[in-house]
Amino acid sequence: MRINKGVEWGVHACTLLAPLGPGKGLSLAHLADYHGVPAAYMAKQMQALSKAGIVRTSRGKTGGYSLARPASAISLWDIKAAIDGTLPAFRCTEIRQKGPCALSRDQCKQACPIAAAFGQAETSYRQALQAIRLTDLVAEVATTSDHHHLTQIMDWYANYITDLPE
Repeated sequence: MRINKGVEWGVHACTLLAPLGPGKGLSLAHLADYHGVPAAYMAKQMQALSKAGIVRTSRGKTGGYSLARPASAISLWDIKAAIDGTLPAFRCTEIRQKGPCALSRDQCKQACPIAAAFGQAETSYRQALQAIRLTDLVAEVATTSDHHHLTQIMDWYANYITDLPE
């Protein structure tokens, strides 16, 4: 299963926004710069996240992005669905109804075992992503990063977090 790189960028951006307090945010330019990605492409991901109600944007000189709901209420699936959509990865084309040994439509009342297997895998995949919250990712970064890196992040935050207009 291939995930669009925009999903990765969106998850990273949301994980960076997750520790911010109420009324605090980061500009699009700083989100893009932090991750070393083009601002125009980051804007596209942030727009999708905003449309899905995952982030909110504030305009103006001190505007920027913040999470629209608590990090504990945002799953990896929410972000993936916002950016990549919710269509399943596998779409059955009923190939078993084609070719020299084709089945008739009437013989295909039950789901194809191949489509059923992919459907089951898709369900497991979605459930796994739904179980992972932004708070889980933030906690993982905090416990697995070395002290020097965490200090770098805190110093970066101190320079770029803005107070968002109401």
